[in-house]
Amino acid sequence: MTGDPAAGAPARVQRVLAGLFVVALVLLLKEASALLVPVAAALVLTFVFAPVVRLLRGWGLPETVGAGLVVAALLAVGALGASTLVEPATEWWDRAPSTLAQVMARVDRLRLTMPPAIAPASAPATRPRPSPRRVAPEVTEAPASAPAPAAGADPIKEQLATEGVALTRAFVGRFLAFCLSAAATVFLLYFLLASEHWVVQRSVQAIPRWRTRALVLGGLRSVQREISHFLGALAVVNLGVGIAMGLAAWGLGLPNPVLWGTVAGVLNFIPYLGPMISATLLLMAGILTFDTLPAMLAPPAALLAIHGIESNFISPFFVGARLSLSPVSMCLSVMLWGWLWGMAGAVMAVPMLVALRALCRRHRRLRLLSAYLEGAASPARWWAGGDRAASLPGGGSRRRSRRSPPASSAAPRARGPAKR
Repeated sequence: MTGDPAAGAPARVQRVLAGLFVVALVLLLKEASALLVPVAAALVLTFVFAPVVRLLRGWGLPETVGAGLVVAALLAVGALGASTLVEPATEWWDRAPSTLAQVMARVDRLRLTMPPAIAPASAPATRPRPSPRRVAPEVTEAPASAPAPAAGADPIKEQLATEGVALTRAFVGRFLAFCLSAAATVFLLYFLLASEHWVVQRSVQAIPRWRTRALVLGGLRSVQREISHFLGALAVVNLGVGIAMGLAAWGLGLPNPVLWGTVAGVLNFIPYLGPMISATLLLMAGILTFDTLPAMLAPPAALLAIHGIESNFISPFFVGARLSLSPVSMCLSVMLWGWLWGMAGAVMAVPMLVALRALCRRHRRLRLLSAYLEGAASPARWWAGGDRAASLPGGGSRRRSRRSPPASSAAPRARGPAKR
C-alpha cells in the first residue's frame, strides 16, 4: 500500500509537465506570431506547389529554376489581381469621408424617429430654459464663456470621428506589417521549393530504421497530396463563388462588382467566419448605395444563397468524401488559429487540420483522433486497425472471421479430394 503513491508519482509529474508544455507552446505560438505566420504560410504553399517543381525537374529543369518559375507565376497572378482591384479599392478609400458622413446622417435620421427621451438634443432651442428666479449674475456669465459649438455637439459624431482616425492609423500599421510578412513568405517559399528534395532526403537519411523512414516519407507525401488536393478543389469552388457574387452584384446595381466578387471568393477560404464577414460588408455597401430596405438586403441575401448552394451541393462534389472534415473540428480549428494568429491563422486553419488528419491516419495510436476529424461523408474506418468487419451492420470481428471462413473459401477444400 505504501508503494502505490510512490509508483503513481512519476505518472502525475509527467502529466503535469505535459500540461505545462502545452500551455507554454500555446503562449509561444501567440507571442511569436510575427515570426511563425510567414513560416507556416510558406510550408503550406510548399506542400501545394512542390509537385509542380518535381514535375519541372522531371522535364530537365533544375529545382532552383523551377522554384523561380513557380514563385514568379504566383507573383504575376497576385500583381494582376491587385491591379484589377486597386482602382475600386482606391475609389472606396476616397469615398470614406463622404461615406462616414452619410452613415452619420442616416444615424441621425434613425435617432430622430426614436422617443424624445432617446433622441439627441440637436438644437439648443429645444432644451428647457432655466427659471428666471434661480438665475444669478455669476451663473449667467458662465455659459457665455463656453464655446457655442460645444453646447450643441453630438457625442456620437465626435466618437465616430475619433474612431475613424484611430481606424485609419491601425489600417496603415496592419498594411505595413502585412507587406513585410508577405515578402518574408515569398522569400522563404522560394528557398523551400528550391531545396525541398534535399531537405526530405537528408531528413529521411537521418532516421536509422528503414521502416521508420518509409513511414515518415509516406506520411509527408500523404500530407502533401491531401493538402494540395484539398486546396486545389477549394480554390476552384471559391473561384466559382467569386464569379457568381460578382455577377449578382452587377445585376443588383452594386458599384464595383469585381471587388465584391473577389472579397467573397477570398473570404470563403475561411469556414463559417468568411461568409459572415462578406455578408456584413455587403450589407454595409447596400445601406450606403440603396435607399429602400429590400434593395439594401439584396446583396447579403444573394451571397447567403450562393453560399448555401456551394456548401450543400458544389463543395461535396469537388472536395469528395475522402477530404471532407468534421464541422466541429473545422469550427474549433478556425477559432483556435484565429485567436492565435488573427486572419492569417483563420485562413490556414483548415490546411493545418487536413495535415493533422493525414498524420493521424498514419499513426496507429492517433487513429481515434482521426475518426473524430473525419467528415460525415467520409468512408467508415475502424480506428484501431482498419478492420472493416466491425463496421458492418451484422457486427463481427477479425477473430470471428478467422474461425469461420466463408463458404466460397471452404468449397474448394471440400472438392479437392474428390478431384484426386
